Amino acid sequence: MLVVNRENVLNLRSFWQIQIIGWCCFYLFDLLESIHEILTKRVHIDEETVPIVLMFLGSFALRPFCRWLLRQSRSWIAFELKAAAAAMVTSIPIACGAGLILQNFYTVPWHALVTVWAWSSFILLMWCSLYFSIKQWQQSSEEKERMLRAESEVREAKLLALRYQLNPHFLFNSLNAVSTLILDGNAPAATRMLAQIGDLLRSSLDSEVTSEVALAQELVFTEGYLAIEQTRLGDRLKFNVVVPIETRDALVPSMLLQPLVENAVRYGVAPLVEGGWIAIKSSLHANRLRIVIENSGCRGEDERRRNGNGIGLGNTAERLKTLYGTDFDFSLGWPEAGGCEVVLELPLRNLQEASPCAR
Repeated sequence: MLVVNRENVLNLRSFWQIQIIGWCCFYLFDLLESIHEILTKRVHIDEETVPIVLMFLGSFALRPFCRWLLRQSRSWIAFELKAAAAAMVTSIPIACGAGLILQNFYTVPWHALVTVWAWSSFILLMWCSLYFSIKQWQQSSEEKERMLRAESEVREAKLLALRYQLNPHFLFNSLNAVSTLILDGNAPAATRMLAQIGDLLRSSLDSEVTSEVALAQELVFTEGYLAIEQTRLGDRLKFNVVVPIETRDALVPSMLLQPLVENAVRYGVAPLVEGGWIAIKSSLHANRLRIVIENSGCRGEDERRRNGNGIGLGNTAERLKTLYGTDFDFSLGWPEAGGCEVVLELPLRNLQEASPCAR
């Protein structure tokens, strides 16, 4: 209720400001237009002033009627017809009042009263049209702002839902890995892995939830995950990160790399007895950020099928579509040289260029 009252006060204040400025400008324009007649004494200044003052007061009487018309959601033509009728009715006391103030009715020609009435009707109709236009513009702007705010909230909610879907999946897989180490009798590795999981989750929970982060920040989280997997797999997992300094400030979706790397470990390295390697590379191409995640997995049909079924790939595609629409490339392939690679191309946006709300 307090918000509604405050909005009403602001609207009323805005109305008064526009009213006073608009009528003052109209009055000055009318004086300038009649300056020659005023200087030659053919027209007295009060003959120009009194009708405009009365029209100014009449516009206040028309305001509730115009507000009522707007609430009826009438068309522009319907509004103009009704406003014209209201302006003509309001102009009757204005013409009579001008005649009483300036001279009594016995010395004022009726054609002069009709002229004042017609002029007042036209000016008040223009006032109603201007009022209607301003209100329509305000309502359109407010509606557009509400729609943009609603779209932004839906977009943020969807991104958060997709991100929170990843965290339980990662935790489930990590705890399964700890359970495997315990069953294998490797208690020191299991203890170390639990500590690493705790540190990684604490880092994830303590950090501010945002839709995009710097690539450098995303790499810190991903390398923490790889350290956990290296504890589980030992020498069977090797990884290499080649990220030039000019790409480290580029913005990427938060938790972009970890699910893709997890997919690479799960399907490209862990099933192999001899293990394998994972490489993360980034580069700039034509004002685009290119990220490639490679692994040394097999190229058999089973691996091809399984590499496309992880939650990380589908979730990543959804998040990229929500953030960038169609302005991104995301592909999964198997180079002739062997292994598997995921290629991402995103719009290049640096941390310094992003707005506070984007960060």
